[in-house]
Amino acid sequence: MAVALLVAVAACSNSAASADSQTSNDSMANQQPDSALTLVKFETSAGDFVVELFNDTPIHRDNFIKLVNEGYYNGVLFHRVINQFMIQTGDPDSKTARPGQRLGAGGPGYTLEAEIHYPQHFHRRYALAAARQGDQVNPQKRSSGSQFYIVTGKRVLPAQLEQLTQQLQNQQLQSIFNGLAQQHMERIRALQMAQDQAGLNALRDSLIAETEAIAARNPLTLTEEVREAYTTVGGTPHLDGAYTVFGQVVDGTAVIDSIEGVATDGSDRPKEDIRIISASVVK
Repeated sequence: MAVALLVAVAACSNSAASADSQTSNDSMANQQPDSALTLVKFETSAGDFVVELFNDTPIHRDNFIKLVNEGYYNGVLFHRVINQFMIQTGDPDSKTARPGQRLGAGGPGYTLEAEIHYPQHFHRRYALAAARQGDQVNPQKRSSGSQFYIVTGKRVLPAQLEQLTQQLQNQQLQSIFNGLAQQHMERIRALQMAQDQAGLNALRDSLIAETEAIAARNPLTLTEEVREAYTTVGGTPHLDGAYTVFGQVVDGTAVIDSIEGVATDGSDRPKEDIRIISASVVK
């Protein structure tokens, strides 16, 4: 672990300059009673489906409702489809995209604070989650303001579950460490400028100890519900703890299945456009 985290300390100074500087629209006001779950219907060129939004991810829920009510998603494409993984949409640039045009960089001009609640919400099949930039430029795991994906994934063999647990824990450690390193960026840069390797090593060891203490207070484990879901329904467990899951498909899963199986190009874009015709809050 120490070697991997040492690399992270050195890399942080290089990634900081390209970090996403957009701010979130965090002051959403449409708070709803815990008993009321919002349903959103999507009419698409492949058929209709309905998603349910979780109330314990209010930033994502309220932002999603806001965009739906504004008609933001009307006309966007499912621009990224990977069989046995996920289907992704929400890029406004896709509304007028040329055939074969690479997509995935568009958004409303802001990002959202992460609301990761694992294991309450995890990447089981048909989960609704927010896309985001990678950890190297986004250690806070802030979500895209508009792009989202629906999990398809595949079933996991019981024998693979322990390996998945270890993978999740390693990802958690690296993520915590990256966040701590980002907080100490000025000191890291000063030590690098001074070519103080002893100081860098001491800081690394300190951050590793803090990382392990934080992880011990919030261990990532596979609950019985998670185990059963991944071995029977399937999903993408390697994304757990890293992306915000804020809803799930509750009707029209056959439409998701059909989109998952379409032919795609080298950029994972469907060769024939699949478009959201309209989205509307139905409850």
